[in-house]
Amino acid sequence: MLVRTLQYFSIILIAAYMVPQAAHLIEYPGKMAMDREAYFATQHIYAGWSMSAFVLFGSMIATLGLAVLSRAQRLPMALAGLAFVLMVLVLVVFFMRVAPMNTLTEQWTTLPDNWEPIRTQWENGHAINAVITFIALNCATLSALAWTADSS
Repeated sequence: MLVRTLQYFSIILIAAYMVPQAAHLIEYPGKMAMDREAYFATQHIYAGWSMSAFVLFGSMIATLGLAVLSRAQRLPMALAGLAFVLMVLVLVVFFMRVAPMNTLTEQWTTLPDNWEPIRTQWENGHAINAVITFIALNCATLSALAWTADSS
């Protein structure tokens, strides 16, 4: 029963984290076409999005727990483990590509004159994380589908 509970929470938390990531990916073309003033004005809509970090950490905990408890079944364990590694990678990409741009712009309260490379790195970081999160969601789902209850 605990494995099934962790499967549920792993999938639902990764899916919940996918929501803001998908939003970034969907809006990517439009935001990359914006001029400086429009882009800077738009960035203010992200105030409070940092709360999604709780969902990210929850997904990591649930997915790691799932991988550990699935160890009796090689494929479900490997897929859950991969989902966990991918969610950790999301955090790494965030701290390498997105967070430095948040710091550079003082959380988007200032926008330097050379704003295009800042925008590109920030937007690309989120686009990369959307793809990674989607792959992690698939891995967690496939792990649950591959699980056979008679081995638990």
